[in-house]
Amino acid sequence: MNCPCGSNQSFSQCCEPFLSGAAMPSTAEQLMRSRYTAFTKADVKYLEKTLAPESRSDFDAAATKKWADQSKWKGLQILSTEKGGPEDKKGTVEFIATYVAEGEGLDHHETSQFRKGDNGQWYFVDGDSHTHREGEGHHHHHEKPQTVQRESPKIGRNDPCVCGSGKKYKKCCGVNAA
Repeated sequence: MNCPCGSNQSFSQCCEPFLSGAAMPSTAEQLMRSRYTAFTKADVKYLEKTLAPESRSDFDAAATKKWADQSKWKGLQILSTEKGGPEDKKGTVEFIATYVAEGEGLDHHETSQFRKGDNGQWYFVDGDSHTHREGEGHHHHHEKPQTVQRESPKIGRNDPCVCGSGKKYKKCCGVNAA
């Protein structure tokens, strides 16, 4: 069977070794994907294990399990990653996880922060997220200040837009930019 995380690899060659503890994700994105897979399987132990120790105090295992069990997971889309490679200590992954809860299709859009522990284990620290009805309002969500791009050079007006629309920046998110 294909891995729930959408990698087009088989579960046994993708996220399963991470969930079983046989292997550790080497990148922040791999951890994020394996956490998504854990949600699809309501594997709360893995979710707790991969949560940064400083973030565990407000983890509600029972509520998380109930939510994961009651949601029907439909797919994962990685929008962008920043750092989070095998050599990095920190990483950011922006993604949309689509699921059905109480009969309604929802897009969970999150920018997650990850850090690597001294033992080489990646941890999920926290995420800035919002959920909206599936297919609704991807363009108008600019609650996040656009300073996230500080690591990369300033976008040229003719460069492809960072939002992934495929349009030139000046015709897309750059329309209102000075």
